[in-house]
Amino acid sequence: MQAIDLDRAWDLHPQVSVRPEPFGALLYHFGTRKLSFLKDRRLLDVVRSLGDAPTAREACAAAGVPESDLARYRAALGTLVRSSMLVERTP
Repeated sequence: MQAIDLDRAWDLHPQVSVRPEPFGALLYHFGTRKLSFLKDRRLLDVVRSLGDAPTAREACAAAGVPESDLARYRAALGTLVRSSMLVERTP
């Protein structure tokens, strides 16, 4: 499983809707009709802040992700990229 580059800019795909839930959130992609579950409130905070952060690493820092947990969050974000929920932001 390949992880994403945390030093690049990422954002939600424009066709993805986020619905917060007590356990985290549901992400629904209207184009692919895929549904993803975020079972971590902090991951939801990271995903929500991706569009405003210059890099995914900075989005993680803004959400309070400790350095020791970055590998886990990088893997989770990579899963969202592979399912087309996240896309790389281009300048």
